Amino acid sequence: MNHSKFSLSRRNLLTGVATTAVVSSFSATAQTANSALALPSLSNRTADSLASDEAYWAEIASYYNRTQGIINLEHGYWGKMAKPVIEAYQRATKMVNDQNSFYARKHFPADIRDAMSRVGQALGTQEGEIVLTRNATEAIHNLIRQYQGLSAGDAVLFADSDYPSFKTIMRWLEQDQGVESVEVITPALADQQQLLQSYVDAFDRKPNIKLMLLTHVSNQHGLVFPVKAIVEEAHKRGIDVICDCAQSWGLIDYKITDLKVNWAGFNLHKWIGSPVGVGALYMRKGALDKIAPYPGESDPNNNRAYTRVHTATANFAAFLAVPAALDFHQAIGGENKQARLKYLRDLWFSEAQSMSHIEVLGGKDSISSTGMSSFRLKGKNSIDDANKLQQRLENDFGIFTVIRKGLDSGACVRITPQVFTSADEIQQLVDSLKQLV
Repeated sequence: MNHSKFSLSRRNLLTGVATTAVVSSFSATAQTANSALALPSLSNRTADSLASDEAYWAEIASYYNRTQGIINLEHGYWGKMAKPVIEAYQRATKMVNDQNSFYARKHFPADIRDAMSRVGQALGTQEGEIVLTRNATEAIHNLIRQYQGLSAGDAVLFADSDYPSFKTIMRWLEQDQGVESVEVITPALADQQQLLQSYVDAFDRKPNIKLMLLTHVSNQHGLVFPVKAIVEEAHKRGIDVICDCAQSWGLIDYKITDLKVNWAGFNLHKWIGSPVGVGALYMRKGALDKIAPYPGESDPNNNRAYTRVHTATANFAAFLAVPAALDFHQAIGGENKQARLKYLRDLWFSEAQSMSHIEVLGGKDSISSTGMSSFRLKGKNSIDDANKLQQRLENDFGIFTVIRKGLDSGACVRITPQVFTSADEIQQLVDSLKQLV
C-alpha cells in the first residue's frame, strides 16, 4: 500500500482542531477536513467479493501495529486505532497539553460540537440528537437510571444475552422504584424469527412491562437481534425501549434510523477505531421527556440531549481524534468491513459446526450473524470449563480469546477477529479446535 496517499489527509485529520490554526491563532472557527484517505482501488467490486481478498486486507493491516507473541482473537473489548488515528490522537494530546485550559475553555466546546456532528452524520441522526460520552455504559446507565415512566407494579424487561452491567442496573430498578424485573431467555444459536418470538412471548406473559433493554448485537456471542421488529411489537403494547448498540456500530453497517428506537448508547472505541474513552448517547428528537436531565441539570423545554449526561473533565484529545477515526472507518467502508469480519467468522464457524465435540453459539443465518461468535466444548458450560478452554487455547496454541458468562445456557469462549486478522490466523484457530477433543 502506498502510505504517502495518506500524507495530505494526515495534516487535516483533526477535524475542528486543525492543529496549526488552533495553536497559532486559536481561531474559534471549526475547520472541515478535506479527507483524502486513499485505500487500494476496489474496481467497483462488491463487499462480498472483496471479503476474501487476502492481498487487499493485508494492505489494510499494514495501517495497524500488531499484538506481538500471540494470535489475538479478542477484539471485542476495545478496538485498535489505525496509524493515522494514532498520529491524530498524539497531535491532539500534545496540543491540549501545551495549550491547557486556554484551549479547553475557549475552543474545545466548538470542537466537540463538530465531533458530535460528524458522529451524527455517520449514524444518520438529526442535529442535536447525539452527545459524546466516555463509553456506551455511561450512556445506557444514564438512560436507565433517569427514565421517568415507571410506577410501582410495572415491569421492566431484559435478556440473558444483554451486557451483564446493564442487567444488573435493570434489576436495581426493583429496589429503587418497586418494579418487577423480567428476564427473557434467548436461544444461544438462533435466527431472527426465533429471537422475535422470544420477546413477543415475554410481552404476552407480562402485560405490565413498561420499559425494556434491547441489545442490537450481543457481547456474548455476536448474535444480531431484529431490533426494528421487536421495537414495533413493543410499541404496540406501550413499552419503551432503550437500545444497547455498544458492540454493533462498525461491526455491522447501519444507520440508527433503521432501528426505529428513541434512545441508544454506542461505543466508538470498539469498531469505529477511536481512542479508548469515547462513546455516544442518542436521543431522538421528541423523545426527551421520559429521560430526566442528569441530577443538577435542568432542561425546562425538554430539547437539550446533552443535559442527560454529565461527563465532566474527560480526555479532550480522544474526542478530538473522533473525526480521524471516522475518516479511516469510512475509507475502508462500513459494508466492506462488515463483510470481511463475517467472512472471517464463517471460516471457523462453518468448520466448528461439523465438529462433534464443539457447540457453536451465535447466528444461525447471515442476517443474524456478525464477525463475532462463541463456542464451547459440548457438555462443558461452566465458568470453570470456559476458563480452562480459554487457557488451553492461549497456552497450548498461542491464541488469545475471552470467556463470556452471561448466558442462561452457560459460559463460552468468544472469538472476535478484526479487519487486520488474516485467513491464515483463522485457519490456525480451526486446526486448534480439532485438537480440543
